[in-house]
Amino acid sequence: MTHQDSIRKRKEVIQVAERFANRKDIRFLLEEVFDVNSLTQYDYFNDHSADTFNMVIDTVMKMGSDMMYPVFQEMDKNPPRYEDSQAKVHPAVRAFLDECGQGGWLNADWDYADGGQQLPNMIKFLCWFVFSASNYALGAYAQLTAGAANLIREFASPEIKEKYLEKLCTGKWQGTMALTEPDIGSSLGDLTTSAQTTDLGYYLIKGKKMFISGADTDAVENTVNMMLARIQGAPAGAKGISLFVVPKYRINKEGKQEYNDLSCDGIEHKLGYRGCPICQLTMGENNDCHGYLVGKPGRGLGYMFQMMNEERINVGIGAVAKSTAAYYAALEYCSQRKQGRKLSEKDQSLPMVPLIEHPDIKRMLLMQKSISEGGLSLALQVSKYLDLIKVLPEEEREKYSLLVELLVPVVKTFPAEAGILATSAAIQCLGGYGYCQDFPVEQYFRDIRIDPIHEGTTGIQGQDILGRKISLGNGKAMQYFVAELLDTIEAAYKLNNLQGMADQLLQSINELRVVTSHLLELSAQGKMEEFLADGVLYLEMFSLITIAWQWLLQAITASNSLQQGSSALLENDRLFYESKIYTCRYFFSYELNKIYGLAKRLTSNEPVTVEMEAKYLQV
Repeated sequence: MTHQDSIRKRKEVIQVAERFANRKDIRFLLEEVFDVNSLTQYDYFNDHSADTFNMVIDTVMKMGSDMMYPVFQEMDKNPPRYEDSQAKVHPAVRAFLDECGQGGWLNADWDYADGGQQLPNMIKFLCWFVFSASNYALGAYAQLTAGAANLIREFASPEIKEKYLEKLCTGKWQGTMALTEPDIGSSLGDLTTSAQTTDLGYYLIKGKKMFISGADTDAVENTVNMMLARIQGAPAGAKGISLFVVPKYRINKEGKQEYNDLSCDGIEHKLGYRGCPICQLTMGENNDCHGYLVGKPGRGLGYMFQMMNEERINVGIGAVAKSTAAYYAALEYCSQRKQGRKLSEKDQSLPMVPLIEHPDIKRMLLMQKSISEGGLSLALQVSKYLDLIKVLPEEEREKYSLLVELLVPVVKTFPAEAGILATSAAIQCLGGYGYCQDFPVEQYFRDIRIDPIHEGTTGIQGQDILGRKISLGNGKAMQYFVAELLDTIEAAYKLNNLQGMADQLLQSINELRVVTSHLLELSAQGKMEEFLADGVLYLEMFSLITIAWQWLLQAITASNSLQQGSSALLENDRLFYESKIYTCRYFFSYELNKIYGLAKRLTSNEPVTVEMEAKYLQV
């Protein structure tokens, strides 16, 4: 291939990739806002460089363009079929998992000693972002497998690691997390799946699981379920739950696979996210389902929750990815489709203008851009905290650990809930075509609807941040959070064009303090229902302030680059930075102002939902 051919091919990849992600925005956030290259000063990351980070992102963008995006709509229109007690999936799944295994994508962030590449979380999560933006359902197979492998690596015995990790990390086997059961939903403390003790090195598992993504497909040789169950005789509630490896095929003494009395009873028919099956499982119909204990008995839920932060960040990044892809689809359409004339123009003989020239279309596009790019910024902010926890001395980790704990509900929830509005706006931008399958935005809208449910519903996240997270470390988590925002506000005050928004963010912090104090007083009075009833609204208010902080960070970086670059900047770079500032202005003018209505509700003495009896809804 000639040099010219290579350049042409790269341009083609970028052109396809920018239907679902923007390489320039990724580079801006990684290198300019969060300075990922600064991590290479630490021994753990010093084998890497800006070149290796860029090579990784370019490679996953190419995977997204060449392998994943071309079957994005096809996998939706031809979802898995339930045949012969198994989910039959698209052939792209096998090819994708092979590629992930060969490229080391499933354990890229692991230590060298464990077979990983010691990539920063910032890079790893961006890989998941690109995979999800190009084809969320296909990318889910890799994320599920990586999550299962992480649990085994972190908590399992050497024997279990030796038996399962290599097959999972090469993508030959699929991993899942099997938590949910019929009739219990998110109330995991009430699960009924049992584990009977034997003296043979395993437990006998019996029960049913449901809503298990990718739990039994024809794309892999074996499926390894990380399953919660209660050892017989263990106490009720969360303290009695243990974690087990429960494969579809167990490995016998001869090293061969044999059926493990675990069957797939069916798959659900879903609104979206159709390319990855959601399975119902039955274990132990013949009293021969072997489960292998991970860690200590009774610690299963704790192990799962130690890994839950990463899974919740993954959900948020998946939602960011889908809203990002929907935005670029809407942007492309609105840039090309001509309709009407400017509001000030009455002459019908003049040519029509592109949709993007109309203020209401610009409003909807700015809303989408502010949600997707603000959400990605926050995910990278939290990812950097995770990287610093890994490399800093123990006495310096507390701050970042508490910030991660506090912000995970926001990372998970804001892109999911706001992303539904963003993808809906993408449909609106296209008008009637947006509602049709000719364009991908309707699929993004359907696909993203699962994210407020996955890994803890929005209601659970609201209760989590209000009931637990704001009080973490005797209030230190909130103190660290406010300090981060104040540092950004101080930097913004040095730039004339951002001082008004710095004032607005400072005022928002004061509103949050008033609301938080009011709610904590209800808690101190023992009024727990009144305290937590509107946790979702508190989380929404907290999230709007958090994303405003991220936009002010981006605007500071963009403003400084404009000042330092002056006339030497390329026109496209200048437009990019100015676009960041405009989007920041939009978010502060249109979205952040919503906190005042939320604050009014949250400090109200009218506990409508607490006082009203259910019978008034049942008439």
